[in-house]
Amino acid sequence: MRRHHTLLTLGIATALLSLTPVVTAQESAPEPPAAPWPPVTLPDGQPDIQGVWRPVIGGTQSLNPAMSSGQFFEELVTGVREDRPSRIVDPEDGSIPYQPWAAALQQELEAAYQSPTRPEHIDTQTRCFVPGVPRLLYIPTSLRILQPPGSVVFVWEQYHAYRLIPLDERPHVSPRIKLWSGDGRGRWEGNTLIVDTRNLNAKSRLDVIGDFFSDQAHVLERYIFIDGSTMHYEATITDPTVFTRPWTMRVEHRRQPELEFWEYACHEGERDAGQTSSQFDN
Repeated sequence: MRRHHTLLTLGIATALLSLTPVVTAQESAPEPPAAPWPPVTLPDGQPDIQGVWRPVIGGTQSLNPAMSSGQFFEELVTGVREDRPSRIVDPEDGSIPYQPWAAALQQELEAAYQSPTRPEHIDTQTRCFVPGVPRLLYIPTSLRILQPPGSVVFVWEQYHAYRLIPLDERPHVSPRIKLWSGDGRGRWEGNTLIVDTRNLNAKSRLDVIGDFFSDQAHVLERYIFIDGSTMHYEATITDPTVFTRPWTMRVEHRRQPELEFWEYACHEGERDAGQTSSQFDN
């Protein structure tokens, strides 16, 4: 009996040892390769980056920290505060370099947005206005990129929002014309799409808590395609009316090849949102 038990034990040990290389191989197996890169070049010379993209961490409750409204209210209810990064990469402290008067106004808007007494206390996105640039690039929704010859077109799942960026070096429209998403002119530098955006009407905000810029703002956007699945969006905002210096934010996007667009129509005065929301939450 003892000899049988010893042989059984040795047999189990031998079997386990034989599995060890397999487990180790599984743990050290390389990640599946990203989509082929560099990308295919389209007939007009553009790198083909068409498809659906989405922010990795979406949300516009605040820029510093990078937080969505859902995360904000979850922390409000639970009392558990997470250490979240800032979307702002320059300056290094992650803060917007406001002039003193502008910092005071932002703090006033932040203090009033939960109990508004005037229309300007209510965030424009909450009121169903198009979020504008650069906010459209970090709201938690999907973005489809199309590339007809000589241009890049962005179409968002929400707000029926879209932008058409010409690449033919045409001049900007008159500075007297102000637009929600500005007037963008693009060019390619390698796999980076650079969009010079001017003529913003400054009616949209940067986030729910009231970060803002003026209609003198200039936004230099960089869509940096790292590989076939990853894009970094950077926006450098220059506005001497509001800020003491230019500053830059960054948002990572990932390609979503299986994602299906659903219509999202938002309008001010909607009365069924609570009921609809509860149905979706079930």
